[in-house]
Amino acid sequence: MKRDLFLFCALFVLALTGCDESGVEKKASGDSGADRTDYAGFVDVSIGTSGNGHTFAAASLPFGFVQPGPDSGNSVWDYCSGYRFEDEVFTGFSQTHLSGAGVEELGDLLIMPFIGEAGDAANFYECPVRNETEKFAPGYYSVELDRFAVKVEITCSKHTSFYRFFYPNGRERKLMLDFQHGLRAGYLESVYFHRLYFPDDRTIVGATGKNGWVDRRYGFKVEFSEPVKQRSFLKKRIGENGSEEKAGRVVLTFEPRGEEPLMVKISLSTTDISGAVKNMRHEIPHWDFDRVRKEARDIWNEILGRVKLKKASRREKRIFYTSLYHAFLAPSDIADCDGRYRGPDGKIAKSENGVYYSTFSTWDTFRALHPLLTILAPEIVPDMVRSMVKHYEKAGYLPIWTLWGKDSQCMIGTHSIPPIADAYFKGLVPEDLDIFTPIKETLTKKHESRRKEEWEYLEHPGYYPCDRVSESVSRTLECSYDDWCAYKLAEAFEKKGLASREDVELFGRRSENWKNVIDPETGFARGKKLKGGWRENFDPAKVGGDFTEGNAWQYTWHVMHDPEGLIKMLGGRGKALAKLESLFVQEKKGGRPRVVSGLIGEYAHGNEPSHHVAYLFPYLGRPEKTAELVGRICGELYGDTPEGLCGNEDCGQMSAWYVFSVMGFYPMNPCGGDYVIGAPQHPEFDVALPGGKSLKIVAKGLSHENKFVENVYFNGEKISSFILKHSELMKGGELTFIMQRQ
Repeated sequence: MKRDLFLFCALFVLALTGCDESGVEKKASGDSGADRTDYAGFVDVSIGTSGNGHTFAAASLPFGFVQPGPDSGNSVWDYCSGYRFEDEVFTGFSQTHLSGAGVEELGDLLIMPFIGEAGDAANFYECPVRNETEKFAPGYYSVELDRFAVKVEITCSKHTSFYRFFYPNGRERKLMLDFQHGLRAGYLESVYFHRLYFPDDRTIVGATGKNGWVDRRYGFKVEFSEPVKQRSFLKKRIGENGSEEKAGRVVLTFEPRGEEPLMVKISLSTTDISGAVKNMRHEIPHWDFDRVRKEARDIWNEILGRVKLKKASRREKRIFYTSLYHAFLAPSDIADCDGRYRGPDGKIAKSENGVYYSTFSTWDTFRALHPLLTILAPEIVPDMVRSMVKHYEKAGYLPIWTLWGKDSQCMIGTHSIPPIADAYFKGLVPEDLDIFTPIKETLTKKHESRRKEEWEYLEHPGYYPCDRVSESVSRTLECSYDDWCAYKLAEAFEKKGLASREDVELFGRRSENWKNVIDPETGFARGKKLKGGWRENFDPAKVGGDFTEGNAWQYTWHVMHDPEGLIKMLGGRGKALAKLESLFVQEKKGGRPRVVSGLIGEYAHGNEPSHHVAYLFPYLGRPEKTAELVGRICGELYGDTPEGLCGNEDCGQMSAWYVFSVMGFYPMNPCGGDYVIGAPQHPEFDVALPGGKSLKIVAKGLSHENKFVENVYFNGEKISSFILKHSELMKGGELTFIMQRQ
């Protein structure tokens, strides 16, 4: 006990030394000029919080670490974010949430204000709420708790939650803090390490370790605007395995006051207690709630205002700016204000430039989110790439699905490689950063701790055999794409003497492995055995087995890097076109997992492997089909209600698809800077670019009937193909679409 007290005192003194200059947040690029438009006012944070969207209703900052907000459930797939709009009972307010993930996780350090006697029962602090009392905005949330007659307001900085509680006049004010809470099943058994200290009557500090989707440790500081009158510990709860929870719950009592609110600040750190203490002092050293709320809204207005949607209805702006909002929630900068963070090896490291990004849902986000960030937030891309390389240096491989610095290894492929390669080809990789060595070693070396890695199959027989591994077809196709990105980089680095001819040949050969799982007879991607021969009893509509969250109808088109080669494999343009058209008119079948949603025929917009497919039609000479489908998807599968997302938001990917598509183009191959022309859905956009430049997008003659593109001009010159170049668009100017009837 004395040793713990000594450790706390040492950490507390260390925290008082403050942050160095590296902790100052960088000013985002983009020219806001004299624009005073309240873009945050168009955002409806409730969109996606019901149905399959899995978004949260919490306060947050762009790429921030904490997301304080309400929890109304946990432990099951419906509560991956901890909250659903239709719920009428809250369990409390936790500090961390994921936006649209397909796995329940986070929900750390839950608090609940209440009045009356305390109770030990697990559901004692649940409280009815009415949706009409909820208020949502970027960086802000509020609600009224009916049972306790308490009004809750929440805002935040990057690492620190800020609460303002209004209790009934004259009532003793109480607050329950649950340090054990989490959104994942088995959270009562999840905590393996917990320390709690009360240095004075206004402060609680501590540290917690949890085993969940990933192994996480964090320090925290809780500070109150007035002294605690009394504190008591609740009876320990018992987990399913019969063990007592380690962290538990504390009830705090505060003196009755008039209308003066009780305010609470909670700061978190992936490092230790001192990190949390410094984060709070650096970000919110005062008790001015309205100031923090305004600062959060100003930050959101700056980044949302980088795209100005003009000549649109209020509803259209709600959908568009909410999509932009969702696209800027991840990845998360998990570094403390002094640049320290806990890396994949569980050890504390320090970032030279003060930032370290995690929450990389790359299986989803490599497709559209990362390319979108190279346009709208290019200033963060170099640090994102550097963070991925730092992850490799400690883990031995580049990120797959990282959270709080640790890799869950969820999903397949190594899809941090496409964003790294894309950033390189767009000139956004720091010159001093070696990216090829991490990519080569990630894709060729055996890593004992990594699952779903059997590179020998990619050399012989040149595919993942369905009689040896699961998800064999999807893994072959997705690894082929990663290998193609490595191949293009190897070509570029060979010219600089930084890669060998053997590297070029290796990755070039492996990038064509997709051909080995396309069955010319059926025209589908299909499971293939180690010694040859296709999987028997083949059903192209069957989800799972040889496919990852999809089926053969959806995955056959997963050749973003070689559409012309795929067309040839499918028997030429005529047969490929007929097959692609038939994808969208297949009879829907029941019994599907919920991740396969947003169906148009067998096209599944609610899950990422389908996202590029509508943009294949121009390669087949039918661009009007893309225009028609894009309009239908935008109109039918995105809305302005809590059910407004047809599938998991997946850390910004669903929304990034929408942002690209309504502007009129999309990165079908998300590496290298080629965008396929689709069809703009609004008459005019102004996009702020670095260096004070801007890109104006105009759709002349756009109407319900005139939804097809006749011609496209960039700065007065007609575009002769269906491809737009990133390098050209970033020079700025005017992109003009001439719209027509079909």
